[in-house]
Amino acid sequence: MDKRNFAFDRLNFILLAVGMAVVVIGFLLMSGPGSTDAAYEPDIFSTRRIKVAPVVCLVGFLSMIYAIVRRPKDAGKSDDNEVKKA
Repeated sequence: MDKRNFAFDRLNFILLAVGMAVVVIGFLLMSGPGSTDAAYEPDIFSTRRIKVAPVVCLVGFLSMIYAIVRRPKDAGKSDDNEVKKA
C-alpha cells in the first residue's frame, strides 16, 4: 500500500502508545486499598490519589488527543506538488 493513503504516520502511533501508557500509569496511581465498614483507610484521601493521579491521566489524554489531531508533514507536501503539476 502507498503511504499517502494512511492518516497517521509512525510518530502518531508512537505518541498514541505513550499517551495510553501515561493514562494507565495514572490509573495505577489512583488504585489502592479502599475503606470498608469494618476499617477506615485514610489513604483514600492521599495527595497521590486525589491530585497527582488525575493530573497524570489528564496529561495522558491530552497527549493522545494531540497524537490524533497531529498531521503528518509529508501528506501536505505531496498534495501541494500534485496541484502544482496539474
